Amino acid sequence: MAVDFRFIIIGRGMMGAAAARHLSAMADGIALIGPREPAERKAHDGVFASHYDEARITRTFDGNLAWGTFAARALDRYREIEARSGISFFSEVGCLFAAPDKSEQDYIDRALTVSRTLGSDIETIASSDLSRRFPYLAVDADFSGYFERKRAGHINPRALVRAQAMLAEQGGVTLIEATATSVRDTGAHVEVTVDGRRYSAERVLVAVGGFSNFHALLPRSVDTKVMARTVVFYEIGEREMAVFGDMPSTIVLGDREEDHIYILPPVRYPDGRIYLKLGGDTETLSINRLEDAGAWFRSDGSAAERDHLCRIALQLMPALAGCPVTSGPCVANFTPTGYPYAGFTQSPRIAVLTGGNFVAAKSSDELGRLGAVLLTEGRLGDTDFGGELTPVFA
Repeated sequence: MAVDFRFIIIGRGMMGAAAARHLSAMADGIALIGPREPAERKAHDGVFASHYDEARITRTFDGNLAWGTFAARALDRYREIEARSGISFFSEVGCLFAAPDKSEQDYIDRALTVSRTLGSDIETIASSDLSRRFPYLAVDADFSGYFERKRAGHINPRALVRAQAMLAEQGGVTLIEATATSVRDTGAHVEVTVDGRRYSAERVLVAVGGFSNFHALLPRSVDTKVMARTVVFYEIGEREMAVFGDMPSTIVLGDREEDHIYILPPVRYPDGRIYLKLGGDTETLSINRLEDAGAWFRSDGSAAERDHLCRIALQLMPALAGCPVTSGPCVANFTPTGYPYAGFTQSPRIAVLTGGNFVAAKSSDELGRLGAVLLTEGRLGDTDFGGELTPVFA
């Protein structure tokens, strides 16, 4: 029986769109399936994606060699993707880590070692110089800084996905703007059900992030935890732009894990306003059903987490006082290994790419490439950390 496509990628997010672009240079007969971003978030009753945003931190400074490598490989392709697509998405404003001298030192030491391996240029900033160099940030006198000026800053995830999909389509990929609800290995090929219609392929890559277990897309569920996350937006005016306008992306590691925070520089959003965005990683709400995921994405996030983040934000950035504050929802998809999953399921024809662990946006182009290699070659080698990326199933 002839198949409709050689390869189908399910998921038009940051990893799936990247996989389609890379795969278009390796093979013919490819389809990318996934819906567009809904026009009205709070009225939408279908699937969502966390890349519906204007800013994500990008950096190579990381305490894990695999994650640092994925980020560096992706970063080195940003300008080429921008040039080929004509879509700008990378702002190379640098990334600052700030941490107490006696806290998180193990992570900092590992990150400095990884940076040397990757050839990243990290400037260590003494406590006495930190407030002078970065006056927007009010930290205690025992904080030191680690500043990555090049190959770091922030990306626009919406624009990056748009660029990836455009280049994939130019490379011959068929874009199907719909939601896949079922994937089945028939024994001879894979059958994908999309809004009542069926498509067949030799191999399928499921790259739908936190929604991996919410439809019948995998032979067996992957072992992941889908966790709710709240992000906070401070609307920035002219007065605040004088303070924050030139700031780099910033990550502050507090004395306690619940005080860790990431901060994006002011960015203009589709409503025409400029927002400084921040978030943390302490919420405990787990999402286990499609209905719960939809309800969360239609919400404004957690009011309690918003208030917690605002308290930290005003301590670190007093100039934000008086700015209008809003909040929004996001989800993070965590694996027990701490690595993303990129491997085949119980079916040799169905592969899975998921598990961002709240840090994958900056690495999405490389993770997409790994998904493309997986489909064409059937495995990932040691240089691609194939062993670490083996999926774990529930």
